[in-house]
Amino acid sequence: MKRFLFLACICLLSCNAQKNMGEEIQGLVLVEQDGYSGVEVFEAREIRETKSLHRFYSQINKTRKPGLPVPMIDFSKEMVLLVCLGAQQGKPSVRLSKIKETDTEIFIGVVLEAKPQGPLATQTPFYLYKMPLVDKTVIFQTSD
Repeated sequence: MKRFLFLACICLLSCNAQKNMGEEIQGLVLVEQDGYSGVEVFEAREIRETKSLHRFYSQINKTRKPGLPVPMIDFSKEMVLLVCLGAQQGKPSVRLSKIKETDTEIFIGVVLEAKPQGPLATQTPFYLYKMPLVDKTVIFQTSD
């Protein structure tokens, strides 16, 4: 009986911890990720038109031969969330969640999950997600 209560408490606590991190973003799909963006400091933004997406890819493809192809996004139905982690060591990854939503804004939580593996080379990784188009301002919040 004690084991059951212990397991039940752990499950309840872990569920509460996940709620504090935010909820899953419906329709969020990872389109591309890579270890080099050339962006040296953390940056997160929304992209709502083809021109801005091409501008980002021209920046990261300056030193690549051949460059990464620009993903095909239907901006009449979708928008893009871009997260550049800045200079990082190891193999970091990112998790996005919806923290809060109002009539005019969506607050997206960005959680960095570091995965040190092998030699700790410095990278500038980026993550490109697409999600259904919303008519709200996206505000990114990082958590340490």
